[in-house]
Amino acid sequence: MRQRLDVPVTLIITVYNEEKRIKEKLENTQRLNYPAGKLQVLVVSDGSTDATNDIVRSYEVQGVELFEVVNRGGKENAQKEAVLHAMGEIIIFSDVATILEPQGLMEIVSNFADPSIGCVSSEDCLMGQDGKPSGEGFYVRYEMWLRRLESQINSVVGLSGSFFAARKEVCQDFSGDVQSDFRTLLSSMKLGLRGVSDPKAIGSYLNIADESQEFERKVRTVLRGLTVFFKHLEFLNVFKYGLFSYQFFCHKLLRWLVPFFLIAALISNVILVFSSVFFLILLVGQFLFYGIGVYSLFSKSLIGVLKIPMFFLVVNTAIAVAWWQYLTGKRVVFWEPSVR
Repeated sequence: MRQRLDVPVTLIITVYNEEKRIKEKLENTQRLNYPAGKLQVLVVSDGSTDATNDIVRSYEVQGVELFEVVNRGGKENAQKEAVLHAMGEIIIFSDVATILEPQGLMEIVSNFADPSIGCVSSEDCLMGQDGKPSGEGFYVRYEMWLRRLESQINSVVGLSGSFFAARKEVCQDFSGDVQSDFRTLLSSMKLGLRGVSDPKAIGSYLNIADESQEFERKVRTVLRGLTVFFKHLEFLNVFKYGLFSYQFFCHKLLRWLVPFFLIAALISNVILVFSSVFFLILLVGQFLFYGIGVYSLFSKSLIGVLKIPMFFLVVNTAIAVAWWQYLTGKRVVFWEPSVR
């Protein structure tokens, strides 16, 4: 059984014009179980201009603190400023759209009983607008499975940005222009610590209401990831970081190269199609897979596993677009919250 920790913690919730969702998030926060006097709830408002700040102030009597960043500088900059005001030994980050279970904080904090752990990721639970697991949930479950394996072997290579925790010393070098979840994991590795994923710490959130925005979100996510990766090539030094260097290369760079591998595979298959029946069958299989994916984009009739090809195509097309934007010099500083 994992050891229970009652250490002081700070829950940081970063917001920007979230008047429609902040009340639900704060109500959810009030239901979280954690020892009295040991939890600091810090809402950092990144230049909000709507009623967000007033709503947060109405919860001050319930222990919620509002920290205002007057000039908007982006999510990561707001988190960087909030860390300076955090009182806890463990800092937990959560998005407004993410709903936590009552035992979520106790669960994620308990991992730090292991002194080798520097940061902990929650597991995502993506729900459709009808409250049921969404089609993209297949991909999310696959990603969570990979993180469990990585946790058992060495360290995860990425954290769920919607709900994760870290030791305060790991958060000291936060940067306003680098995504905090990826940066936290890399900072842990620099300190000789590792990151793990906790399958009992669940962060639930709705799928994006406008599916056309989902593609843009994926592009932004990969673009930010590419930016961090190429700024931290020192982690490819296997003599210093060992197995993590291999994980860093495979989980990040090789995954982002998949669209180009797919194009090369298709072209090679077309060239070899008349050389054997095997390549003919292989080519038919590729066209069938891609055909189902394209059909799913314009049809609502396909359900379940038949929608996997669509998500596969969308993800890899987004990766290709992100590469183009990165190579042409585009960068993402302000992270716009998606409407869910």
